[in-house]
Amino acid sequence: MGHLRAHGPAAARTAANVFAVEREARNSGVDLRPSITTIAVSDVNGRFLSQQGIPTPGDPLTAATKFTEKIRHMMDSHPELVFEGIGISVPGRFDEHRHRVLFAPNLKWPEFDLRGPLEKATGLQVEMENAANACVLAEVWFGHAEKTRDMVVVTVSEGVGVGMFTNGQLARGLNGMAGEFGHVPLDLEGPQCSCKSRGCWEVYASNWAALRYYQESGAASNGPSFQVLLSLAESGDQMALKALDRMAHGIGRGMRMVVAGLSPEEIVFVGEFTRLWNRLGPVIEAEVGASVLVGKPPRVRPAAAKPSVARLRGAVALVLQKHFGPSAPVTRAREFTGARRAALRVQ
Repeated sequence: MGHLRAHGPAAARTAANVFAVEREARNSGVDLRPSITTIAVSDVNGRFLSQQGIPTPGDPLTAATKFTEKIRHMMDSHPELVFEGIGISVPGRFDEHRHRVLFAPNLKWPEFDLRGPLEKATGLQVEMENAANACVLAEVWFGHAEKTRDMVVVTVSEGVGVGMFTNGQLARGLNGMAGEFGHVPLDLEGPQCSCKSRGCWEVYASNWAALRYYQESGAASNGPSFQVLLSLAESGDQMALKALDRMAHGIGRGMRMVVAGLSPEEIVFVGEFTRLWNRLGPVIEAEVGASVLVGKPPRVRPAAAKPSVARLRGAVALVLQKHFGPSAPVTRAREFTGARRAALRVQ
């Protein structure tokens, strides 16, 4: 199984922070999603200086042009800053050997190369990764996963993705396809999925599933957005709450195979639905607990970052992993070591 060693203990983050202060380094993060893409500028602490959402273009060529325009504008607006690179979290699977996104059914784009055009246009190195894998790195760099060796991150949005941190390493699998639990059928007679199969986990557990439940209840002929659905639920709308409850049970139903198959120490959820974690979290936790065959159930929690920026932080973590992780070039490793000494002096 292909893997990538993650790196991000507290001392390492402190060193990176000192180095960033000295160089005023910044990264650009791109959260690519089917409807809206968010582009942001961040420091190495995961703090965002600016961010902007734009409608996601209908094809990768147009997307490369639009993203380049926004990123270059952000760079030109901050000439005093040093931009280290661009990180992109994608709703699909990225083949690091061919530098192409191979599988992104919810995006409805063909196999594509977004990395090459962006690098050529901006002059910056571009790191791309599946959103769930990127969120694993975000938890390692910015979250509370420093001592966790076996962790699963589940991203719930238009689809469902799973990132696996196993024995201290990020598992990618052949062609970067490890973790596609969202496209495992739970019911072969169920609704059709974007991958053309039927009854996949994500057709019962995604944001789109919750919106379908809401429409099926007869609450609205023209259904709201997921953000509006969450707001309705927070205001006490019973049909919205029932739709989200069904979604939570759908998430828990699929978690049974994840827990039984991977036996993680900790499970982290990323998604807007975690705004209602006090209500929906216990439903998922109960399903997870019922899936454990031996011993204690894994810890279950929402991501450390707010739902609105969790995936963007994952994109930023991709750049940090490249520049400060174990596989960084020797020159960067020396810079990192020097910064680490400085960090130790100020502790």
